Amino acid sequence: VQLQASGGGLVQAGGSLRLSCAASGRTFSSYYMGWFRQAPGKEREFVAVINKSDGSTQYADSVKGRFTISRDNAKNTIYLQMNSLKPEDTAVYYCAADPRQYSTTYSFYVYWGQGTLVTVSS
Repeated sequence: VQLQASGGGLVQAGGSLRLSCAASGRTFSSYYMGWFRQAPGKEREFVAVINKSDGSTQYADSVKGRFTISRDNAKNTIYLQMNSLKPEDTAVYYCAADPRQYSTTYSFYVYWGQGTLVTVSS
């Protein structure tokens, strides 16, 4: 599967953005999908993951209550709605896919999008 992330940009603190990740292929619904991010000089970290079957989700504590991950299997797309953005949310955001397991560990995922930059100004 090939992934294409989009929707990043510059936003003021307290603002919102919605990221999208479009996937190629006809088996999108069979993949667990996640969002990760990497700030300058830091390791890639987990943001959110969504189950392939029941749509259940899990979030990093740092974004819980502010971000929402969702998926539209008919459009082969996942989304990350980001509200109440903070300067510390500034990072390159990556979407990832894996058919095997629901995971919050970035090294587990096989397929990655190219990343989209989110910059939150104070």
